[in-house]
Amino acid sequence: MSYRTTRSFPRPSPAVTLDDVRGAQKMLVGVSRVTAMEGSRHLSQLVGAPVHLKCENLQRTGSFKLRGAYVRISGLLPEERAAGVVAASAGNHAQGVALASSLLGVRATVFMPAGAPLPKVAATRDYGAEVRLRGNVIDETLAAAQDYARETGAVFIHPFDHPDIVAGQGTVGLEILEQCPELRTLVVGVGGGGLVAGIAVAVKSLRPDVRLVGVQAAGAAAYPPSLAAGRPTSIDNPVTMADGIKVGRPGDVPFRLVEELVDDVVTVSEDELSSALLLCLERAKMVVEPAGASPVAALLGDPRAFEGPVVALLSGGNVDPLLMQRILRHGMAAAGRYLSLRLRLTDRPGALATLLGVLSAADANVLDVSHVRTDPRLGLTEAEVELHLETKGPEHCADVATALRDAGYTVIG
Repeated sequence: MSYRTTRSFPRPSPAVTLDDVRGAQKMLVGVSRVTAMEGSRHLSQLVGAPVHLKCENLQRTGSFKLRGAYVRISGLLPEERAAGVVAASAGNHAQGVALASSLLGVRATVFMPAGAPLPKVAATRDYGAEVRLRGNVIDETLAAAQDYARETGAVFIHPFDHPDIVAGQGTVGLEILEQCPELRTLVVGVGGGGLVAGIAVAVKSLRPDVRLVGVQAAGAAAYPPSLAAGRPTSIDNPVTMADGIKVGRPGDVPFRLVEELVDDVVTVSEDELSSALLLCLERAKMVVEPAGASPVAALLGDPRAFEGPVVALLSGGNVDPLLMQRILRHGMAAAGRYLSLRLRLTDRPGALATLLGVLSAADANVLDVSHVRTDPRLGLTEAEVELHLETKGPEHCADVATALRDAGYTVIG
């Protein structure tokens, strides 16, 4: 679903200008990388026009967050630097603040949820920050960080709701225009809005003809109701695998820029996110987190809706290995490459071997099998088998199910 972002009443002066973004770009020379722009033949065929991937997943710390954090901390007064900085994050912002603070010689304390993935906690510490685990959800972690700021005088570094953060993230937009001057459509994942707002300032100032599309996870889409209301509004209990864009309320600073400059905001499903992550890994050889894959998910969801050349921004690559394993399995299922089913068979010697022979003849690869013979739901001569199969697509899944039924098996689900 797409949501227009236009309005008819007078707009205030922007909180961030092109000069701010250009100043941030100069500040980041030698700090952030000019990340690669890679073509995607597969996506280009789907869209019917050239599609390029802007690889911020290859940025230092694994995401674009270093850009805004460095610009924000660089702008602190000497007495503010002396007091140190504090942030709250489950991952990318934490690592960006940690590295930026280390480079600038500023003490950093980062609050992370108690259940934050261990690799992200370890990386944040390795970048030089003191990590404190507080709360079970990010709202509790955020409250703990703000309490710490009030108690110690440390400067709270917001992940997206500050002009310096927005300007820093906007430097991605300047790079995109330099790397793809023929750009017609730019697709960017949206959480609180800092990234897309900064990019919008840069791109629309220089190329107002470029269509800018923001992408939110359907279960955590705070921008559509906010745009409809004309002000940032909160949604209850955002739910999505894409932690990087799982934000319940747009930031005040980025919201006005998004409202004015972003052409559309679209939403994508969890199935589309997992399929996009799988595509990035298999076709582009890119490790991308779900939030970073959201622009690709939008292209997969409605490929002919984007005029080319298109640039899809891969905003981050910090994904927990255990989550990656679950997402890939989900993505394979969504793509018809993974089939789970249960069926009943007669409990007799050789019955399981006969079943596996049917699956072999259907060219289905058995990943896992569970054979239950003692269950009150089963008849005296029955057994139940749960199968997890690797398949070749939706048509092959249907063929496997048909082969089982033709062989006389009762497929339960």
